[in-house]
Amino acid sequence: MEQYGKILIIAMPLFLLLIIIEKIYGYYKGIDHVPLMDSVSSISSGITNSVKDVLGLSISLLSYEWLVSKLAVFNLEATVLTYIIAFFVIDFYGYWTHRWAHQINFFWNKHAIHHSSEEFNLACALRQTVSSFVNLFTFLLIPAAILGVPASVIAITLPIQLFLQFWYHTRYIGKMGFLEKILVTPSHHRVHHAINPEYMDKNHSQIFIFWDKLFGTFQEELPEVPTVFGITRPAETWNPIKINYQHLWLMIRDAWYAEKWKDKFRVWFMPTGWRPENFEEKYPINKINNVFDFDKYGTENSNKLIIWSVTQMLITLLFVSYLFNNIATIGLPNIFVYGLFVLITIYSYTELMDKNKYSIIWESIRLFFVIGIIMHYGDWFGLNSIISTGNYLVLGYLAISLLVNIYFVTIDFKLENKAILNT
Repeated sequence: MEQYGKILIIAMPLFLLLIIIEKIYGYYKGIDHVPLMDSVSSISSGITNSVKDVLGLSISLLSYEWLVSKLAVFNLEATVLTYIIAFFVIDFYGYWTHRWAHQINFFWNKHAIHHSSEEFNLACALRQTVSSFVNLFTFLLIPAAILGVPASVIAITLPIQLFLQFWYHTRYIGKMGFLEKILVTPSHHRVHHAINPEYMDKNHSQIFIFWDKLFGTFQEELPEVPTVFGITRPAETWNPIKINYQHLWLMIRDAWYAEKWKDKFRVWFMPTGWRPENFEEKYPINKINNVFDFDKYGTENSNKLIIWSVTQMLITLLFVSYLFNNIATIGLPNIFVYGLFVLITIYSYTELMDKNKYSIIWESIRLFFVIGIIMHYGDWFGLNSIISTGNYLVLGYLAISLLVNIYFVTIDFKLENKAILNT
């Protein structure tokens, strides 16, 4: 937990720097594929996921250590060859977990957030789930367990393999020649994120593209079919926590309203998007039928709201960095209290990004939550030992944030609506 937090302290600014470089490059080329509101939502999603992971809120029903103890035929040392074996096995594991997330209704809930951006850029790579708390697929690592790959090697290789999936989320890199035959490239992954009928549910590989070619799910990017991104049931919100549970809520509703008991059960395990007969007419939901004719969400925003949203995201990154750097000092159970503060923070400012008037309520809850923490502990998790005015800085920021929120809801949004009505 603490070690992973330290790794993320290094990784987060590096990812942010690369996202900024991509934004600048798009501005230089005159083709911006990195709109700021979308990027703030994506990075905020990455923050929620990283906090969940660092707090250890995910469990495996079947532990890899147990598999090794029961199945190992050999006893490999942590050599370069062992890491290579682990990397290939994890990539195989990643292909199938990824593929099943696309093909089984229940598992799509944990993956829809990653595809929810209607853009395709480095920031959207950070859209990762907070709705999945149980890993059911450790059994896919059985080949590594039989070979006796140590659990410590798997633990180190997993985050490396995950971080290596960041770079190919971009529209600014074309086809890459010979590498297209071996590795997952931006071209391959653009196909994977596209909602064009020609591209749906293809290219599930994570590092090596040959898994798709081997198991029949490969699709090349076609010059005559420009990729369109998002999900066919658009999220229509910037709030990553809402996006994480939208599909689950739809399945719960469909199971509740289904008249046949068979359908109440089937809705969870049928192919992704399946609904009982006639539900599209009886309980309609917004769905994109023509990928070349729909309006992207949230494209009209004042510069003030954009600047404030970026500011909120950057301040949240500072709070998260403090948590990751001081996990041992903050300790249990206080790290979970801190984690809850981060989730409330992201929920609050992304609700404001959605121009939801109820964001004032969430912002107020956040302020009173922090007042309660400081009254109880006398300090913001040890910040006063670093900065003597730590309490005042935190409370001052939250008070200003609430006032700014009130300004947007009561003045700025109303002026914007008037301007739209007058045009």
